[in-house]
Amino acid sequence: MTVLGTLLVAVPVTAAIVASAVLVLRRRPRWAGAVLAGAGALVGIVALALIGVAASTGPAVADAVGSVSVVAADTTTATSDSAWAALLGAAIAVAGSSIGAAIAVAYTGAAALAAVSERPEIFGRAMVVVGLAEGIAIYGLVVAVILMGKA
Repeated sequence: MTVLGTLLVAVPVTAAIVASAVLVLRRRPRWAGAVLAGAGALVGIVALALIGVAASTGPAVADAVGSVSVVAADTTTATSDSAWAALLGAAIAVAGSSIGAAIAVAYTGAAALAAVSERPEIFGRAMVVVGLAEGIAIYGLVVAVILMGKA
């Protein structure tokens, strides 16, 4: 099965799982943590499987007709392997730093709004703290650019 075929099967299955999770959460809201953890684990397993499928196949080339064929594995070199790893590292850097920045902005933004509502004169200082939390995402982006330069 090709990667596209896998995705065509995975999307409806994921939609069915999410729909059933919503129905379960409506009846038993205490199960929300377990359902969300299970859904996260399922998405992680599917992502690792897709990465494994993508890594095990060689590069694809388009024919004149428009179909896609896979080139033999002996055409890959060590440089393409390191480029793949650098690009994966860049994606992980951006994703991790963005998630970290989102969590940081959520907490600092809520605290800043609470502080500004009581003392409006500290608005500037509160926004500096929120801006420092946003800097985490920028650091991840800088690391990704450096890694993409090595690819």
